[in-house]
Amino acid sequence: MKTIDIGIQEQDRKEIAQGLSRLLADSYTLYLQTHNYHWNVTGPQFQTLHLMFEQQYNELALAVDAIAERIRALGFPAPATYAEFSELSSIEAPKGVPAARQMIENLVKGQEAVVRTARSIFPVVDRAQDEPTADLLTQRMSIHEKTAWMLRSLLD
Repeated sequence: MKTIDIGIQEQDRKEIAQGLSRLLADSYTLYLQTHNYHWNVTGPQFQTLHLMFEQQYNELALAVDAIAERIRALGFPAPATYAEFSELSSIEAPKGVPAARQMIENLVKGQEAVVRTARSIFPVVDRAQDEPTADLLTQRMSIHEKTAWMLRSLLD
């Protein structure tokens, strides 16, 4: 059975899936960046940052699955390659291994980028009355805003 009849028009489902694909790409890019920093952080805050980054990348690993599954539920394939993520993501992949403070600053920018991407999807989600996606976006925004705040607090 190919027809999807969930009360959201195909064009709206497509537009929402495209937005969620960008969110997935941003989230996966941030996951990789956070995991990289978990492995490579050094300095006096090593233990704190190592554990914090681990919590953050574990949360992101669950998030990317939820986002991809929502794209599939809307009837579209989820992007799943580095090439696709690189093309879709608004987060620039880091080069090299920065110092701990720069890692934190980069992660703040990444967390905020994910929030902006999630927020940008809301107009079509609202228009289509897609409450499951709205709920997912609200949850993601809340988590990323809180994580950005916690990271920013380390910079004071």
